[in-house]
Amino acid sequence: MKIFVYNLREYDEKPFFDRFCAERDVEYAWTAETPTLENAELARGCAAVNIITSPTDAALLKKWRGLGVKYVATRTIGFEHIDIPAARDLGMRVASITYSPDSVANYAVMLMLMACRNISHIIRRAGLQDYSLKGKIGRELSRCTVGVVGTGRIGATVIRHLSRFGCRLLAYDAYPSEAVKADAEYVPLDTLLEQSDIITLHAPLNDGTYHMIDGSAIAKMKKGVILVNTARGALIDTAALVDGLDGGHVGFAALDVIENETGLYYLNRMNEVIGNHDLAILSAYPNVILTPHTAFYTDEAVSNMVENSIQALVSFERGGDCPCPFEVKA
Repeated sequence: MKIFVYNLREYDEKPFFDRFCAERDVEYAWTAETPTLENAELARGCAAVNIITSPTDAALLKKWRGLGVKYVATRTIGFEHIDIPAARDLGMRVASITYSPDSVANYAVMLMLMACRNISHIIRRAGLQDYSLKGKIGRELSRCTVGVVGTGRIGATVIRHLSRFGCRLLAYDAYPSEAVKADAEYVPLDTLLEQSDIITLHAPLNDGTYHMIDGSAIAKMKKGVILVNTARGALIDTAALVDGLDGGHVGFAALDVIENETGLYYLNRMNEVIGNHDLAILSAYPNVILTPHTAFYTDEAVSNMVENSIQALVSFERGGDCPCPFEVKA
């Protein structure tokens, strides 16, 4: 089997592609470029393509299908960047993958602790040799009520981590987990918004969750709430968040993802004019932490992403005797 890999990072992913393709007798070719109609021809002769979060629309899928591509695997949990109905119409099978939930869960807890203790302000002041205490007082995570929105593998892991801190834990999910109930109380979303000191988002992005944190949702939150997002940027209405920060209703926002980050994160944009007004506005707040979609980024997670995406494509090629646990069904 031969596959073509787009957006391959030579400095971290390539050793894993070399290893896992060799183990599964898979031949691969690659480029560091994002897939486009102009470079789709690179996949000619390959049974599958392997991508990341790049927009993959009907036109690109049709182009690949005409070149003989039958399968698409994305090295990500989310698959909203792929036109799934178009892929189905073309007879193409699509897979998304899972990776170590500890990677994002650890990072989310880190952001909560940083927000609780005003660490970004403390570091900035220390850089100016201001070692005074005034204005640096924090709060104890252990005394907070934390609301976890989305209790899949990552959200459930966050809850398990936080249970050791002694937090009161509230959870919301359309499909409650019996295992999670051992550590957290499932409540309606409005109850979670109203009672939580910290709200952390771990929901997928779809039509039902787009801008789930809007002006109305923020108005229901406690004044001074800490909002953490390591899931998808569009879960939060950025304009509503800015209003909440301006009015003091949102006390702190720790965001590993933002709306409209495509063409920004994972790229070196030094000395360029970046026309992303959301990024510029949010960066100006002293009570906002922005990190460039790196919550997932551990050696374990990158290994998982590469290995599972290859395994998915191998399973597709082998057919019915080798079912693919990563196939996108919905």
